[in-house]
Amino acid sequence: MSNVNLTVVEFFLVGFPTEPSMQLLLFFLVLANYLITLSGNGVIIGITLSDHRLQSPMYFFLRNFSFVEIWFTTVTVPKLLAGFLLGSHTITFAGCMAQCYFYFLFGATEFLLLGVMSFDRYQAVCNPLQYPALMTGRFCLKLVCVTWVAAFFTILGPLIMVTGLPYCDSNVINHFFCDRTPLVNLACTNTEWVETINLVLAGGLILGSLVLTVISYCLITLAVLRIPSAQGRRKAFSTCASHMVVVTIVYGSHIFMHVRTTHSYPERVDKVVALMTCVVAPSLNPFIYTLRNEKVKEALRDAARRRGLFCKEEPNDNKKDFHKVVVGGM
Repeated sequence: MSNVNLTVVEFFLVGFPTEPSMQLLLFFLVLANYLITLSGNGVIIGITLSDHRLQSPMYFFLRNFSFVEIWFTTVTVPKLLAGFLLGSHTITFAGCMAQCYFYFLFGATEFLLLGVMSFDRYQAVCNPLQYPALMTGRFCLKLVCVTWVAAFFTILGPLIMVTGLPYCDSNVINHFFCDRTPLVNLACTNTEWVETINLVLAGGLILGSLVLTVISYCLITLAVLRIPSAQGRRKAFSTCASHMVVVTIVYGSHIFMHVRTTHSYPERVDKVVALMTCVVAPSLNPFIYTLRNEKVKEALRDAARRRGLFCKEEPNDNKKDFHKVVVGGM
């Protein structure tokens, strides 16, 4: 798979070379996680749109975050599944660059949304009286639009630089998708300046939004500690706990992957971490947000009852009569 002295027109994605039986097992594992991601985040979008109890800014941002999660994993997973099942490992030059761009676009938007969500939690906990006046629907929509615009222009420059690099020696990408690092490593020219610019932009975006998140939660912690009752402190912390868990997972994996030079770790390590980031983490986030959120769980239970998935509870009097009949019959 070498195109010596020729301009590369397609790339070969190595993926995870294993035995056919292992390929099939990996296919089903990745497919299961992908379907969980689609259904779980789709349920969050649907329930936060339809239930009147979930119309606050927090759930508006959560809905947008779930939307980004769906597309973030969809950029890479279908091609990975095709490689496992059909052995389809080639991707056109244009397709590779598009995959690279949208992967980083949705990833950057994810970071910025997490920063916006931490700002929302800060306002809700630290300024509860001014919160409704500040976090209006129009203001929240502006914040989401700003995250998309900022992500678009932040990622556009590095993609143009990566696209303009000469690829003339090899077209083999030792990864399961067109990540920036293996693409830059393939270029047959000095890429130190590209690596430096990418590192600065990635570090500025990821660490910048992380600093905003950390500052927000430090202020939240100080405000919560001033609450006199233990029950009040638990309730305040519970509104932020799910977000803090997701922040830890997302930032930890992406900082490891992108805020470093291209040769810091073996490529096989990059692939495993990327698999966790693209496949596993998006499937966990819906459970993290729903299992720790009473309002979401109540909304899901009510939606299930309306569709007949759960039996309606009998009135108390009927329960007592039924209990008497059973006991008497025994």
